[in-house]
Amino acid sequence: MESFVEFFENIPSAFRAGILVGGIFLFWIIEGVFPLFEFGYKKVRHAGINAVLTAFFVVIGLGFAGILLGASEWVTANNFGVLNWISMPVWLQVIVGVMLLDFFGAFLVHWVEHKVKFMWKFHLVHHTDTTVDVTTGLRHHPGEAVFRMIFTILGVIVAGAPIWIVFFYQTMSAAFTHFNHANIQMPKKLDRALSLVFVTPYMHKVHHHYTQPLTDTNYGNIFAIWDRVFGTFAQVDDTKELKYGIDTHMDPKEHDDVVNLLKIPFQKYRPPIGSKFGEEDSGTESQKHKK
Repeated sequence: MESFVEFFENIPSAFRAGILVGGIFLFWIIEGVFPLFEFGYKKVRHAGINAVLTAFFVVIGLGFAGILLGASEWVTANNFGVLNWISMPVWLQVIVGVMLLDFFGAFLVHWVEHKVKFMWKFHLVHHTDTTVDVTTGLRHHPGEAVFRMIFTILGVIVAGAPIWIVFFYQTMSAAFTHFNHANIQMPKKLDRALSLVFVTPYMHKVHHHYTQPLTDTNYGNIFAIWDRVFGTFAQVDDTKELKYGIDTHMDPKEHDDVVNLLKIPFQKYRPPIGSKFGEEDSGTESQKHKK
């Protein structure tokens, strides 16, 4: 375990970039051979739009990198946080640390983004994608990076995570983001077995259905147990019944233009059908599915 700790404590930037690019490349090929949906879209153009949003997102995230590093150094120096308060072997530190970071930096912030109107206006840019594939995991408004980094830093403080666990978590998070969004077919039994612990492609695709209540389920990124524990887990019998996007922005002029995507959080708010901010619509397609 010493070599493992040392590697992630001094992880090369090239390795982290390789996980990001390599993961996209790998699942790009797999989803081309075993696609879940035949979208018939301009895949390269679609990837280009998501890549532009990613570039802005990364720039904002890098602005918080120093704060993230400082938080990790502070908890380590002051023996603060769960990992410093409870004695445990390194392998258990990895599990507990990654689970806590996944809870705060992925599940909790994601849940809050769906419940707070101001935050939802930024996050819905991710949901506007009507052709969910591996590059959709990169499709986030740069403003959302602020929310994600704040919650991740909170997770580092609560967990008392040393920087090597933070870097390992970020590596795992990137890999699962690619995996979960990839437009790939999987044996249903295998997907459901894996989803007892981990977030899987079929599980996450439910979250990308265009209307509630399914939009407000399956918030996790690495571990599925958070959704199961907090009652936000959902599955459908046939994943191919799902329709991607968000009911308020189904016009291609809105979801297929980078400039408009960047403007969405500052446009007049349109509540999703059936949301607490709008009128209930008992006839929406999503309500035909069972949690």
